[in-house]
Amino acid sequence: MSVPHAKTPPIAFDIKSAQRALDLARDTLQIEADALLALKSRLSDSADDSFVQAVALLLQCSGRVVVSGIGKSGHIARKIAATLASTGTPALFVHAAEALHGDLGMITENDALIAISNSGEAAEFLAIIPILRRMGAKLIAITGNAQSSLAKLADVHLDARVDKEACPLNLAPTASTTAALALGDALAVALLDARGFREEDFARSHPGGALGRRLLTHVRDVMRRGDAIPAVAPDTPLPAALLEVTRKGMAMTAVVDEAFRAVGIFTDGDLRRLIESVQDFSKLKVADVMHANPRTVGPDQLAVEAVDVMEQFRINQMLVTDADGKLVGALHIHDLTRAKVI
Repeated sequence: MSVPHAKTPPIAFDIKSAQRALDLARDTLQIEADALLALKSRLSDSADDSFVQAVALLLQCSGRVVVSGIGKSGHIARKIAATLASTGTPALFVHAAEALHGDLGMITENDALIAISNSGEAAEFLAIIPILRRMGAKLIAITGNAQSSLAKLADVHLDARVDKEACPLNLAPTASTTAALALGDALAVALLDARGFREEDFARSHPGGALGRRLLTHVRDVMRRGDAIPAVAPDTPLPAALLEVTRKGMAMTAVVDEAFRAVGIFTDGDLRRLIESVQDFSKLKVADVMHANPRTVGPDQLAVEAVDVMEQFRINQMLVTDADGKLVGALHIHDLTRAKVI
């Protein structure tokens, strides 16, 4: 028969408690901000600075950057690896303890290891580092102790020491993990700049994100094609052109010549304005009321460029033409919305 667990009594949280929480929050943010400013002050202007050496080592790495840690440092290492990978530096995370039980095989002689340990004395690292050194892999150590065993074994040591943790007990890794994370971000930013990494490169590694859609989606990917394109000849009677507008559901029709070149456009907005001044549509040709020389976009242009034109001229449709002016597609603002370009 199971014995029910005793319920933990709720903790009272009054105005005094709220003030204590706010004070601790301010202290935490200030301590961690001070730790980051201290990191900044330790960077020199010398080409021999350890940070510069670390960037040079990683740029020269012909393999991948392996980032590793234990405990909270392991979580930081995983995030740094993800940031490096998404900004042009091939990287992966390897848990230092798992490396002792087979994952060491993921690291090759061409790789560079970034080992994160505040004490610099993590037993797991001290067990695997000699093996990696014999293999020829390079080592960057991020520690809070420049005299630690890990720091002394490293090709480059990055000093991430902090005066104190934000934890009131000075025990839980807080300021120290923030410092290590910031150093990892600094490395990633320096590397992406040195590699000439651009927005387009970032988009390719983030195709599912908003930036990826904006920078990777072309007009040809979202335009309507073939029979879905509303199009009539210039001598088409206006009532017949209106039927084409209705059938194709784009609130417009293109007007094309015998070579299917776009010579005009007629929209539902034109129709509303026409109703105010014309009583009998039966005698009109679409060429009489169309907008000549319509705004067009090329199929290989970015869809976001079409969005910019639509917003600038307050239009909801655009014709897509090739280099010879031939109509190859049609684009509605709803097509761009569905594709999440906007």
